Amino acid sequence: MPAPLKLVLDGETDLTITRHFAAPPDLVYRAHTEAALVQKWALGPPGWRMPVCEIDARPGGGFRYVYEADGQPGFAIVGEFVSLEPGARIVHVERMLMPDPTPDNRVETLFAADGDGTRMTMRMHLPDAATRKAMLETGMTEGMELSYQALDRLVATPL
Repeated sequence: MPAPLKLVLDGETDLTITRHFAAPPDLVYRAHTEAALVQKWALGPPGWRMPVCEIDARPGGGFRYVYEADGQPGFAIVGEFVSLEPGARIVHVERMLMPDPTPDNRVETLFAADGDGTRMTMRMHLPDAATRKAMLETGMTEGMELSYQALDRLVATPL
């Protein structure tokens, strides 16, 4: 199994996440831009569901993920794509609706061939240190790693 994600705090507002996947970059990229695939892996901790997953993967297009779990308040993540380079790079802006919107988070995700798979590097630029601190306190990294483990299983089979 690939090593768990690595998170590095950059300056006061940014953070960088890196993770290796045992699949080629084009496949890992597809799993981030096709709704039917995202809905299978981007679920976080057990018990969470994504009943709505809409993606218009083009510059100026948007996305909307709605999460729910029994006994938990639901939330949504919405955003817009700034640029996409198939198999290599995604730049987007996202915000969480909990139900009020969080400040914009600008995200650049790179997919690069690395040995027998892909090294994904995701850099998040948040508006201020308080927003980054609040985001990290949600358990975001644990939920992301559980999702990435599901992505590992997904890309291990033909899509």
